[in-house]
Amino acid sequence: MLDVHRLRVFRSVVASGSVAAAAANLGYTPSAVSQHVAALQRETGLRLLDRHGRGVRPTAAGLALAAQADGVLARLGEAETFVADLRAGRTGAVQLAYFASVGAAWMPAVVHTLTTQFPGVRLDLELREDVPSDAAERADLQLVVAQWGDTPGAAGFSAHHLLDDPYVAVVPHDHSLAGRDEIELAELAGDRWIDNDFSRGWCRRNLLEACRAAGFSPAFAVEAHDYPTALAFVGAGIGITVLPTLGAAHLPPGTVAVPAVRPTPVRSIHAVVRDAVADTPPVRAALGALRDVARSRAGVAA
Repeated sequence: MLDVHRLRVFRSVVASGSVAAAAANLGYTPSAVSQHVAALQRETGLRLLDRHGRGVRPTAAGLALAAQADGVLARLGEAETFVADLRAGRTGAVQLAYFASVGAAWMPAVVHTLTTQFPGVRLDLELREDVPSDAAERADLQLVVAQWGDTPGAAGFSAHHLLDDPYVAVVPHDHSLAGRDEIELAELAGDRWIDNDFSRGWCRRNLLEACRAAGFSPAFAVEAHDYPTALAFVGAGIGITVLPTLGAAHLPPGTVAVPAVRPTPVRSIHAVVRDAVADTPPVRAALGALRDVARSRAGVAA
């Protein structure tokens, strides 16, 4: 069986480029580092390092073992963190994944609820726009968007509908349609459009499909990478943009958001929860907090 400590020392030598540098980084003597590497070579029966100038260079076998060591040491680090949590009285971790437009709008309330009610639980937060195909890589709770009426379920996971989020047109305050109660998408066909989704994700495709249903394809004059940048461009008088209501929660000065209709593109927001942890108190609390903020957002929109 390979000695994990020797793997750590060997990995440090590969990363440092020399025994002396690895010794300095680890706080060991060069002799101790050399002994660990020599012992690892005996254990494996492989030549792992070659001399190269004043340093060393891994052999092909050494590179392959270093790559394997990265995975082993990463998993060992996770186990060590788990043990530290247990020793400190923490009760584990909850993984929460969310997409950009709910980050500032919803996640502070959710995180405040969890850190207040469960101070010993570690929160692993991740900004993620897609749902991994491998169930093992999915978060315990992930916020996802889907077409209105669809339910984004999967084996081992349950979807909880939170909010239907219709799109709005954001226009400069002096735009000819700024004072309207609603704007038909076709009325914006001749405007300069600002693209707001560099990733070409589902929300953008949903909008383009609605525009096609209205009989046109928008001519994007400017491409922004995210909603806040697109809104800032509207505020600068560069053009108009159409995005979900939640993405227009914080409008810059000089802009107006007007509901887009005929057709109205809508995205549904769901919380997808891993069944294995669905009944744990932190996940139940997170889902409850999400329902609360979604309900308050729906009340504001109404």
